[in-house]
Amino acid sequence: MRITRIDSFHADGGWRPFSFLKISTDEGLVGWSEYALGLWAPALPDVIAAMGQGIIGQDPRAFGRIGAALTAQTRFTPGGLAHQAVAAIQNACVDIAAKAAGVPVCALFGGPFRDRLELYWSHCGSFRARDRHIFEDVLGLPPLTALDDFEALGRDVVARGYAAAKINPIAFAADGPRLLNPGFAPGVDFGRRLDQPTLAAIEAQVEAFASGLGGGALAMLDLNFGFTAGGFAQIARRLAGKPIKWLEIDSHDPASLATVRPNAPLPIASLEAIYGRAGVAPFLQAQAVDVAIVDILWNGIAEGVRMANLAEIHDVNVAPHNFYGPLGDLMSAHFCAAVPNFEIMEIEGDDVPWKSSLLTSPVTIANGVLTLPGGVGWGANIDEAAVAAHPWPRR
Repeated sequence: MRITRIDSFHADGGWRPFSFLKISTDEGLVGWSEYALGLWAPALPDVIAAMGQGIIGQDPRAFGRIGAALTAQTRFTPGGLAHQAVAAIQNACVDIAAKAAGVPVCALFGGPFRDRLELYWSHCGSFRARDRHIFEDVLGLPPLTALDDFEALGRDVVARGYAAAKINPIAFAADGPRLLNPGFAPGVDFGRRLDQPTLAAIEAQVEAFASGLGGGALAMLDLNFGFTAGGFAQIARRLAGKPIKWLEIDSHDPASLATVRPNAPLPIASLEAIYGRAGVAPFLQAQAVDVAIVDILWNGIAEGVRMANLAEIHDVNVAPHNFYGPLGDLMSAHFCAAVPNFEIMEIEGDDVPWKSSLLTSPVTIANGVLTLPGGVGWGANIDEAAVAAHPWPRR
């Protein structure tokens, strides 16, 4: 079996594209993966296409060798676009290898350990605030205008059966809701300072959301790269005693993050922006996290499983970073099924209504639980006609 062609497809995901990679072979088997095209990776399709030319004629079932060879080529530029491109290519090859063997992807890595995966609702309310027109006009969802709306969201989380839901800091003003994340644009503060109004707004938001959850589910708070270590610790202390499953913090410095955890009376989740075992090892050695978040689209499932194995040695559970499209959901699900130290799976509770139609077989989710699909490979392929019906960029 030999690779004959690689192609990318992009579908409308509402506030972001769903990007898919297709690898074709001379024996008719096709492999699919999803990758993340965003502001942080605007040229990723070009990098994938350039790297992909080097694997034409190779056997995709040797996905380990293909991944290692591509990584070796990019050793001078580790991480970033290079790492994500290797992951996209290798993930599609993994799909082919599993199909050729007649097994689901997780079986290639010793799974499944489980076929029912507990979910948490990610970005609960966050994108309703940031991309109001899409959520109101396309999804028909009510706007967020006050803290009472977060209480209503909490009730919705419980009604839909989620075990937990993750929010981002939001403040309400006369001109509407505003995401509070000084680590990112717009509104970037290069010092990533935490002031008292922001701290008070975060506490009020968490309290309103927890009131809506009513003990039926746990809250999570994602602070991203928003503040310094001191700011993170201050927020954690302010939220002590509230029903929070974890405080999510991003950092590229193991020593800095390790100073937050002993001063935070809440579990700390992190590492979604860290690449590979070499990247996560210093954080685990520093005992900087309670839960390690692994991005399968950025790292590839083969490396992701190795990262989870490393975390298990340090008595740390893992959760996938998954705010992606329909195939990303399946890829993350196979990762969750393939590792013993699974904590909980991230998924977007709000999404475009045509998301499931982009797969040849929809993902099964009920009462906050995703059921791992039967069949080979990821369990579904991309429906190219459905992608064509929902193109990105939006017409």
